[in-house]
Amino acid sequence: MNIDGKPYRTIWLGSDGVSAEIIDQTKLPFALEIVTLRTLEEAAHAISSMQVRGAPLIGATAAYGVALAMREDASDAGLARACDVLAATRPTAVNLRWALDEMVAHLQPLPADARVAGAFARAAEICDQDVEACRKIGEHGMGLIEAHAERKKGETVNILTHCNAGWLATVDWGTALAPIYKAFDKGISVHVWVDETRPRNQGASLTAFELGAHGVPHTIVADNTGGHLMQAGLVDLCIVGTDRTTANGDVANKIGTYLKALAAKDNGVQFFVALPHSTIDWTLDDGREIPIEQRDASEVTHMTGQLPDGKVETVAIAPPASRAANYAFDVTPARLVTGFITERGVTPASREGLSLLYS
Repeated sequence: MNIDGKPYRTIWLGSDGVSAEIIDQTKLPFALEIVTLRTLEEAAHAISSMQVRGAPLIGATAAYGVALAMREDASDAGLARACDVLAATRPTAVNLRWALDEMVAHLQPLPADARVAGAFARAAEICDQDVEACRKIGEHGMGLIEAHAERKKGETVNILTHCNAGWLATVDWGTALAPIYKAFDKGISVHVWVDETRPRNQGASLTAFELGAHGVPHTIVADNTGGHLMQAGLVDLCIVGTDRTTANGDVANKIGTYLKALAAKDNGVQFFVALPHSTIDWTLDDGREIPIEQRDASEVTHMTGQLPDGKVETVAIAPPASRAANYAFDVTPARLVTGFITERGVTPASREGLSLLYS
């Protein structure tokens, strides 16, 4: 995707051929800074500190993290250590474990002296595969938006999304936002309601940033506005991403997604979840089994923003003596999901629906 006319991915091979470069998402939307990852520890920090975030991008970064680790120690013990370090960074997104399993399967049969080249090659393949999967998600999901545009006789289609599931959450294109980009590029009139997504404000800082960079009309709203918008008939459909989807169709996504799904169900608004195959956890049959990450309470009690003089500062917004809980995700049951938008097509949110696409 483009920023000021220049195409970017969210992660790419460094010019030296032995490092990886990322966009530091903790600095957006106020600054575009590129960070170079040269070691396993730097890759793990990028994931845990949310310099990179979004389930597919976490997986891609973990793949490069393994490649960086192989430069230091290409033995079986080095490979196992790299996977342990990276797996411990974020517990909810299944793409992380999927990418590590892919790297292990590719590298274990190779002799140690071939593992560095093999790891960088496989990491690049994982990135390219993610881009293609997201492009196809966009193609399949665009049809849903087109159908609404036809029913509305060309009037603007209003879409509500939660958190960031655009190209910043993947290697390129995105999941939930990919259909919107495809529809916009085709000339369909679309408008996006962007939930701010407390406590880290990924909607206000990231989704709004990339939609604006692409020229897509959008409006930032407080997280609790979605139900009112649906009651007022101002939302045609909801599209969100997912960090882990169980075999029966339950979905773990950013905290607050469940409430949007409930409001959508109550108001007859379609609620779609966009995902690549790497986000499906076939080992779980119930969303209640998904581990829910709990992050530092300071993300709730403090907020970062830009002052009138341009400085970026973090300030407290709660009484110092008050405790805070920071659950990063919630689970939306399959019964509240209209359907899944995948790289293989649109399907019901159920075991049967997923099995139709992924035998």
